[in-house]
Amino acid sequence: MTTKTQERRIHRVRGALRKAAKSRPRLTVFRSSKHIYCQVIDDAQGRTVASASSIEKTLREKAKGSDKVAAGEVGKLIAERALAAGVKNVVFDRSRYLYHGRVKALADGAREGGLDF
Repeated sequence: MTTKTQERRIHRVRGALRKAAKSRPRLTVFRSSKHIYCQVIDDAQGRTVASASSIEKTLREKAKGSDKVAAGEVGKLIAERALAAGVKNVVFDRSRYLYHGRVKALADGAREGGLDF
């Protein structure tokens, strides 16, 4: 459940992204205490282009879902899937999370995989 402060932060971050996006898809992140999830969303068409998470069978064998190693692997996987869908440039929507820890590891993994943001 999100609080009013978190809701304001989410809208503030997303508003700044819309100004900077210039019609690029958005790489959005959700993290829970056990897993991390991400999607590449094309807001112009209103559809999800690619998605990845730490609950996928191939990633569950490599690392625990709640650590930085798993987040980096999810970042590489989302980059691979986005490139396969024809998306190279995205904006990074960290939602309400600080750019630190697992969120930063996911972003670094996506950059290693070939995404530009």
